[in-house]
Amino acid sequence: MFQLMTADEAVRLIRDGDCICVNSFVGIENPVELHEAIYRRFHEIRSPRHLTMISSAGFGIWEEDRCAEGYIREGAVDRLICGHFGAMPSTKRIILEDDFEAYNLPLGCISHAIRAQAGGLPGALSKVGLDIFVDPRHEGPGINAISKDKGLVKLVEVDGEEFLYYKLPKITVALIKGTAADPKGNISFDDMYMSGDALSICQATKANGGIVLVQVDRLVDMPARPRNAIIPGCLVDAIVVVEPGGRDDAYSALTGSFEIPYDDWVSWSEKIEAQSQSARKDSVAARIIGKRAAKELRREDIVNIGIGIPEAVSHYARKNGILNRITLTVESGGVGGYPVSGPVFGAMIGAASVYDMSNQFDLYDNGGLDVCFMGALEVDRYGNVNAHRGPGAFAGIGGFANITAKTPTVVFCLTFNTKGLEVSQKGGLVSITQNGTVPKFVENVKSVSFSAHRAIQNRQRVLYVTERCVFGLTPRGLRLLEVYPGIDPEKDIFPYLPFEVEV
Repeated sequence: MFQLMTADEAVRLIRDGDCICVNSFVGIENPVELHEAIYRRFHEIRSPRHLTMISSAGFGIWEEDRCAEGYIREGAVDRLICGHFGAMPSTKRIILEDDFEAYNLPLGCISHAIRAQAGGLPGALSKVGLDIFVDPRHEGPGINAISKDKGLVKLVEVDGEEFLYYKLPKITVALIKGTAADPKGNISFDDMYMSGDALSICQATKANGGIVLVQVDRLVDMPARPRNAIIPGCLVDAIVVVEPGGRDDAYSALTGSFEIPYDDWVSWSEKIEAQSQSARKDSVAARIIGKRAAKELRREDIVNIGIGIPEAVSHYARKNGILNRITLTVESGGVGGYPVSGPVFGAMIGAASVYDMSNQFDLYDNGGLDVCFMGALEVDRYGNVNAHRGPGAFAGIGGFANITAKTPTVVFCLTFNTKGLEVSQKGGLVSITQNGTVPKFVENVKSVSFSAHRAIQNRQRVLYVTERCVFGLTPRGLRLLEVYPGIDPEKDIFPYLPFEVEV
């Protein structure tokens, strides 16, 4: 039977050595007050400690001194397993200093492993991850020198086929953020951007004899409608009520609280972006890339568009009159709206449906997308892509591996080089005013996020769209498919490639 508690009372139920699973998505829908109560308790009595933390998509809020950053930094956590670390600035830094074990697994594979544990299974099989960094035959999932747990990802064979077997530690504490709790403790998510892995996390925790702690915005007198009660009260141990700060219409738009017609998607996106401290910079190179990449869209396509340069694809899809003829999706579970970026990445404007994250990755893993548009840090002579780890820094693979593993058409959107690149376009002619000092096309990528060999086996169509040309993937490596008007291959392309390509 659940009890109403303060956050400080609730976290006293957490024991040293517990394995905590957090339901959140990068920087959204985090039970912030529960995290901060853990920090207060740890700071005061050095407990709970020796924690293992799991989250499919990470659990920061882009601030170094809030949420879980404090207790992670002060040593409460021994092991961290996440799909993405982007919203956890100080945590990312100290991971690279070997302060504690940290592992990066594909977001969807963590989500499916949680769901497997909820069903009494120790782990989940997947073809996602074969031949990329997480494959034990390559680097494995460990991020730093002390992360050597070989039990998280294993190569197995079933009926003559190779799979990766993802197995998480047994979850003993669930940290969840919901909207409201009714008199029976049923938790609804009406004003949330997503529900993520919430139900699976709670089921797995209770199967392991653990405790479920839920932070909600309010209590309600009327019982929740059955389809709206994502977590039944019988799975909940403690409910903590924390009244939310004011939310203006721009952010309320993302919860589905009111209908947003297609014609208003862009204006709402601009309102939200205007409130972000990290608004996108206008880039000639990004516009060129987005315009060319958008030509790969077809009516009725089901699509995923990554953050960064690929976001320009949405702009040109709208200009081309096809945006309302395709179905956009986002990893957190949204379908049929307009994904937003920045601090609220994972939310959607005008979503038609928002379902559990594990179901979204069922769609991605089974090849349910028609086309995806992804960014890239590096591309090598074979067509392999590194999208998750730069020199001395990383964000994590996130949903990238799942999205690109089986989608029939994969379009990578990247500049030819970076750090100082200047591009202009006049009268339809592209001119490279200045090349960047950091190449994107390299002999060998530092870490493999996308396997060209696996893509060829899967018969995927793969394009690499840049601001000056387009490459395609062949069994022998890259082939130069298009050169934009104004670009001289002998001056603007070949001197900046450390390898030969087919023409």
